[in-house]
Amino acid sequence: MNKAGTFIASDGTIYVDNKRYFWWFSLLIPSAAVAGPLLYQFINHEFFLWLFFILVYTIFPIVDYLMGEDSSNPPESVLPLLESDPFYSIITRMNVPVVIASFIFCAWFVASNQLSIYGYLAVALLAGSIGGHGLNIGHELGHKRKKLDIWLAKIVLAPAAYGHFFIEHNRGHHKHVATPEDPASAKMGESIYRFALRELPGAILRAHNIEKLRMKKAGKSAWSFENEFLQAMLMTLGLFVSLVVWLGSGVVPYLIICAFWSMWQLTSANYVEHYGLLRQKLPSGRYERPQPHHSWNSNHIFSNWALFHLQRHSDHHANATRSYQSLRHFSGLPTLPSGYFGMYVVAYVPWLWFKVMDKRLLQVTGGDFAKINVLAQKRDKLIRKYQSTSKVAF
Repeated sequence: MNKAGTFIASDGTIYVDNKRYFWWFSLLIPSAAVAGPLLYQFINHEFFLWLFFILVYTIFPIVDYLMGEDSSNPPESVLPLLESDPFYSIITRMNVPVVIASFIFCAWFVASNQLSIYGYLAVALLAGSIGGHGLNIGHELGHKRKKLDIWLAKIVLAPAAYGHFFIEHNRGHHKHVATPEDPASAKMGESIYRFALRELPGAILRAHNIEKLRMKKAGKSAWSFENEFLQAMLMTLGLFVSLVVWLGSGVVPYLIICAFWSMWQLTSANYVEHYGLLRQKLPSGRYERPQPHHSWNSNHIFSNWALFHLQRHSDHHANATRSYQSLRHFSGLPTLPSGYFGMYVVAYVPWLWFKVMDKRLLQVTGGDFAKINVLAQKRDKLIRKYQSTSKVAF
């Protein structure tokens, strides 16, 4: 690397990372969330506590649309230089104390101010949004090999009460993605609400079983402190109990709402990322390796800045340890019409989601239902509905 943001590979390739300093936008999520409570301190009106949700579900999708898409890729020869530049890991690591501090600040805020039920709810949901951002940070850090990053991932997942994600995602979802057996892969015809009822308990159970099996193979008790599922539960319990001791029992509803809404943010992302896409079974009975076309992608600029290229999901599944700054765009893949912020809004209205996404799913699979992960209870109904426009394989 010659100067900040300019990389010169051994083969002479020169690459300038024009996104380098825009990754700081990742701090916008927790910063914007606490802006409402801070404004409330100066202007005593609970309206400000809801401003963040106007930003996320209205302004952010509009900004995404106006800024458009960026499909540029770093050259392959430059990737090792991008991966070794500590600048990018510093940004993700810095998000960890920001998330934790924001979560604690919001807990203090609800305990220290006389809020209506709606004001209390707003702040708890704000903190849940921060927790959801923390889950994305934990997702990025949890795929790294350095012990510091792994422990930071565990810490940042604690406020969301979702520390098991570190286990379930890496050793469960990545193995079973885009198959009917994966609780984190949505099926065609499955609403986000029905998906959540399957995904949330399924993820917890799978993480527990994965660690239980690992402990058994290591000849250790499932109650060993080396059990990372147990570690995750204890970290959340320790954090929550400490806040209750410090701030009183009035924060208990806050903690419950916050944890739920944090999980809901992850559920929203999981629902969008693989909806209806299916890996094929081989003659051996095993599934084919995950391919780029088993994930939905988006190159919308603003949401990718805020979410660490999470929307370049195909390359992430192909190269799980690859850092966000190195993730590439692939042509001809299942593509979302908006960034995640916009797609979340669509997903929350099931009839609109099906109207928008089922047509796209049929297009990318050639209308072949043998290539679609379909909700079993709706399979026949969906085939009848789309048979006039789809090539149906039985």
